[in-house]
Parts: sequence; structure tokens; C-alpha cells
Amino acid sequence: MNRDWIATARTLSEALPYLQRFTGAIVVVKFGGNAMGDEKAMAEFARDIVLMRQVGVNPVVVHGGGPMINDLLARLGIKSEFVRGKRVTDKATVEVVEMVLTGLVNKRIVQAIMDEGGRAVGLSGKDDDMIVCVADDPELGFVGKPVEMNVQVLRDLFAAGIIPVVAPVATGMDPNETFNVNGDTAAGAIAGALKADRLLLLTDVSGVKDENGEILTELSPDQVRDMTERGVISGGMIPKTETALKAIEDGVRAVVILDGRLPNASLLELFTEHGAGSIIRSSEPRVKPRQK
Repeated sequence: MNRDWIATARTLSEALPYLQRFTGAIVVVKFGGNAMGDEKAMAEFARDIVLMRQVGVNPVVVHGGGPMINDLLARLGIKSEFVRGKRVTDKATVEVVEMVLTGLVNKRIVQAIMDEGGRAVGLSGKDDDMIVCVADDPELGFVGKPVEMNVQVLRDLFAAGIIPVVAPVATGMDPNETFNVNGDTAAGAIAGALKADRLLLLTDVSGVKDENGEILTELSPDQVRDMTERGVISGGMIPKTETALKAIEDGVRAVVILDGRLPNASLLELFTEHGAGSIIRSSEPRVKPRQK
């Protein structure tokens, strides 16, 4: 008998306790980075999401789209201003953001999921007032900070067997306002409102590193705070770990920061003993201890 078949059967058998563990669970997946611009990577991601739904998980996909936004802004001749290294989102820019995220990017992901046999519906945070924001920093313009969440529409889609795909565009306290929301922030807010079992932040790095540059497979919130104070966690990892801490505070059981470029990264994290990336949680044990 073919050894590859035997190995595949063994892998499926070993996945059983994890499949049982996550049946009925809500998993919010933030999808972004270089994988979004790669057709093969997009198809692999979509297949993983469809498989999750097939085995009883309720996935929610929240996506970014920075490179696509930058491209269209350049083509339209809209120049960006920056304050402390962050883009100012004025009225013209937020219109482009909404166009790109809710139109181009969102529908590409929906189509990719449907191409793999799943059922998906594209939404933004404006639909059913899912995400209501105030300005995060007045100097940055229409960059939103979520203050109200209404996620019943997501639960309705779960009940219908449909995978929600959410663009991080939100309404304001004034319904005529539109806010651009950081993708990680939006994913964390949705996960917190749903009391999700997992929030998976797919990035272009392998996880949180220690002083020696080694990936830490498990961290507690206290460890994250200590490493941030000591400067071990720095740069672009800070907003991701801040999102993780806020999500856990809001009731998410665990947050995982992992490399979305790794094939089947989400499946490795959920359904294998080894996991993937860095998991941050307060106290919940795994089905089996994670191997280093």
C-alpha cells in the first residue's frame, strides 16, 4: 500500500480530537498580507475555510487590502498625508478605501470560497450597523475605533451554513460617516463581540519572537505586556499583540499570530498537535500539550 496514503490516514485519525474540540466553535480569521495577491495562496486559503465549515466550525473571514488601496490611490492621483507615520484618511481617501475593500477585495475572497464549494456572503462593518466607530485620532481623519458592535447578522449566517466575509469599513455615530478600520482591529472587535473560540491573525511573520529571535509557541497576556515594556515586542508586532490582549479581555478564548504564507496554516493551528505560530491565552489547556 502507498505510504503516502497511510500517512494521510494517520493524520486524519490524529486530527479527530481536534475536530471534535472545534465542532460548533466560532473562529475569526484575519486574512491579509502577501497571500491576498497570490491566486494560488488565495485558493488554498479559501479551501481551508471551506474545510473548516465542512467539519462544523463557524468561520468568519475579516480581510485587509492595503496594497490594493495604495494602487488605486496612486492611479487616481490622490496623494496621501502622514502623521507620525500613519496615513491620514480624508474624505476622498475613505471613499477609495470603501470602494476597494467592499467591492474588489471582498468579492474576490467570496468568489474564491465559492469556487472551492463553499457558500459565502460579503459584508462590511456598515451592514446592519455591525461596527459603529468614532474617530480613533482626529488628526488621522476617518480612521475608526469600534465603540458599538452588532453581530447578530453573523450568527444568522452561521445558522444558514454561510461563511461571512467582512470588509473593515464601518459607519459612525452619524450614519453619514464612513470609517476605515484597521483589519486586525476589526477582526478583534468582531471576535470579542462573538466571544469567539479563536482569533487567527494571519500575517507575513511566523509569530512572536523572544530576545533570541526564537518563535514563542505559547504566551500569557502578562508575558506579552512584559515583553512589550522591555522592547522585545516592537514595531508592527505591537498592534497585533494589543489586538490579541483586547480580544482576550473581551472574551475570546485564545488568539494566534501565525504566518499566513505557510500552506494550510489555519488547519495546522486548529487540527494538529503541533499548532502554528504563537498562541496567546489566559489559561485554557489544549487537547494535548503543544510540542515545541
